[in-house]
Amino acid sequence: MSVRTESSAAHRAGFACFVGRPNAGKSTLTNALVGTKVAITSNRPQTTRHTVRGIVHRPEAQLVLVDTPGLHKPRTLLGERLNDVVRTTWSEVDVIGFCLPADQKIGPGDRYIAAELAGIKKTPKVAIVTKTDLVDSKALAAQLIAIDQLGKELGIEWAEIIPVSAVALEEAGRSPSDKGGGGRGAGQVALLADLLVPMLPESPPLYPEGDLTDEPEQVMVAELIREAALEGVRDELPHSIAVVVEEMLPRQDRPAEKPLLDIHANVYIERPSQKGIIIGPKGKRLKEVGMKSRKHIEALLGTPVFLDLHVKVAKDWQRDPKQLRKLGF
Repeated sequence: MSVRTESSAAHRAGFACFVGRPNAGKSTLTNALVGTKVAITSNRPQTTRHTVRGIVHRPEAQLVLVDTPGLHKPRTLLGERLNDVVRTTWSEVDVIGFCLPADQKIGPGDRYIAAELAGIKKTPKVAIVTKTDLVDSKALAAQLIAIDQLGKELGIEWAEIIPVSAVALEEAGRSPSDKGGGGRGAGQVALLADLLVPMLPESPPLYPEGDLTDEPEQVMVAELIREAALEGVRDELPHSIAVVVEEMLPRQDRPAEKPLLDIHANVYIERPSQKGIIIGPKGKRLKEVGMKSRKHIEALLGTPVFLDLHVKVAKDWQRDPKQLRKLGF
């Protein structure tokens, strides 16, 4: 087979997506590569509901990252819709990164996803071993061998198998596309981008320089509020929380040097009994959610924010097509 050497001047641009079981580290990877918070991260599985695109700008390439919900056995209409989102995304990207945590043996969920990936013949697939900071070198070696074996069993030829540490990625700094500095994390981020870029087609940039995501700001603000609301709540609650930003308006009669953005948002849960969990004793928990998310929102939008949060009940919204539409799914 002859290898064609690419002109060094050829610019590449295209789409990559990270797939894997819920909580496999996909959002952390997206955030680290882009260098800012575009996908919400949580230690609760199944928190990503929107296809969040993060955009990595390099002089020679533009890598557009599509972060999908984790593919899983659906129990609700919402679950089925999330799986449809995943499969549609896979058929439209230029390279697929399959995330497998280093600290967990390959299980039925991983095999289920790998078997689906095996059916997608033309798209290059990279196995990304995440959370390597949680295991020793012997366990990591065993996992790399297991992933190689999984590919052979199912007829998947991995374009690359690359180990990354979520902690190192999070510490990589604000400019992962800069190959200099930034320590171990920056090196890992740059290496991952180096491996993905050659798999993209030759193309001019798809997005303007400086864009980090094509998500509407209101959707990103809602996700930041939902991430703060998810922290420290009971196991059954993550699936029951949805956030809708009703309006974002600049405060009138403010001097130009002291702008203030008013954001009014509703946090929806499924049952009245869940209201107390979100609000907390004397409203303490909701206040914390507001303070934490406001900090991230101000960093994202670059302006001071007044955040007005209300908790509302949308009964069994995950199973109701009408409610799902209203909440943006």
